[in-house]
Amino acid sequence: MPEIIIMGEMLVEIMREQENVELYEPGIFKGPFPSGAPAIFIDTAARLGCRTAIIGGVGRDDFGKNILDRLRKDGVDCSHVLESGKRSTGVAFVTYYTDGSRKFIFHMGNTPAVEAKAPGEDDFDHVKYMHIMGCSLMADSAFAREILKTMHLMRRKGTKISFDPNIREELLTDQSVNDVIGEVMESTSVFMPGVSELLRITGASDIDEAVDKCFAYEAMEIVALKNGSKGSRIYTRNEVIETGVYPVEQVDATGAGDCFDGAFIAGLVKGKSLKEAAQMGAAAGALNAAAFGPMEGQISVDSVKAMIERNIYGGGYT
Repeated sequence: MPEIIIMGEMLVEIMREQENVELYEPGIFKGPFPSGAPAIFIDTAARLGCRTAIIGGVGRDDFGKNILDRLRKDGVDCSHVLESGKRSTGVAFVTYYTDGSRKFIFHMGNTPAVEAKAPGEDDFDHVKYMHIMGCSLMADSAFAREILKTMHLMRRKGTKISFDPNIREELLTDQSVNDVIGEVMESTSVFMPGVSELLRITGASDIDEAVDKCFAYEAMEIVALKNGSKGSRIYTRNEVIETGVYPVEQVDATGAGDCFDGAFIAGLVKGKSLKEAAQMGAAAGALNAAAFGPMEGQISVDSVKAMIERNIYGGGYT
């Protein structure tokens, strides 16, 4: 039985080879790379030794094979992935800018990426965490309802919910998603936003007020606030833990936050302290950013451990 599950979009990502090339301009792309924030998350947790499963959908085509081959190789249970013979696998096109920003074009509507249904009552037992990505809730309203249905099912079984709002402006076409996010927050035990997402969702004017609002939810136990190159700050109701970042030569930041999530939750599942889990998240994010592609970093139990130990004893952790 899996320890961690996720339900969400499975995509291939096709990326500009160089920065500052608009998506409307002719130019060179690289890919396809297996992607989708949920797939990146669950693949990271699997590579760090957790039993994992994903609920999603792909086409019965070469792009679908690209994703499934990768996830299965890394040990993710894909038995709850819909393989459609009628529609093609979802695709995201991405371009980068020198200021660190990105722009996406998503092809997810009317693809298997948003067609998966909630599992049955007997499908998953003894799962420790179900992770939810906000981009999955924004992809399609009917799909969002299936994710909520799965969330409530898992909570009844005693599973904890972790949530990364992962807001994608390109997908924010229906403001009803705010109600969906509110429903997820009511069930969330581990909240993993960026600073702007934290303020946006809580409507607070500063971080301290926003964190207080998060802990007004009864189920909330941990707020893992991610702040890019400034590291992360882990809040509980009783303590605050500051963590830094590991220095790497950044090649591609895509997926680094999703890898942080996967490693952090894997750390909790493995019984690590909050500080140790945050260090695992920082190491996985750094390793992923050092490679081109959304889940191409050399992440493993050994590489994460080595990065943490090297920087603890070598003074490279900032």
